[in-house]
Amino acid sequence: MGAKKRVMVVDDEPGVVRFVRIGLTSAGYEVATAASGEEALHLIKSREPDIVVLDILMVPMSGLEVLEKLRSFSQVPVIVVTALDSAGRQALKLGANDSIAKPFRPEELVKRIEGILGGWGRGGSKEP
Repeated sequence: MGAKKRVMVVDDEPGVVRFVRIGLTSAGYEVATAASGEEALHLIKSREPDIVVLDILMVPMSGLEVLEKLRSFSQVPVIVVTALDSAGRQALKLGANDSIAKPFRPEELVKRIEGILGGWGRGGSKEP
């Protein structure tokens, strides 16, 4: 088996980060976390994750702002996490690969990650 896939989880709520980290770690992923948009952009450049799980509602830099800046230097797959359908649609227009609604089960996030990492290519295609 190859090296563990690296997931960067970006959320400013420690409880959410802990919840997601436990689910992803138990599914066999290596997990790095960031509590702010600026920290996330810095860590993504240095750690080069295989995929990013990005919360939209963060301050002072929103997940949409992070995504826009991220797309200026990286095409790493991104799954946005949001409670707002409109924000999820906007993130997809900005280059996110998928959107998942809060609240979600860790198993659902793992399926989404596996779908993207298993089928992600230059076209950014996803399974339906």
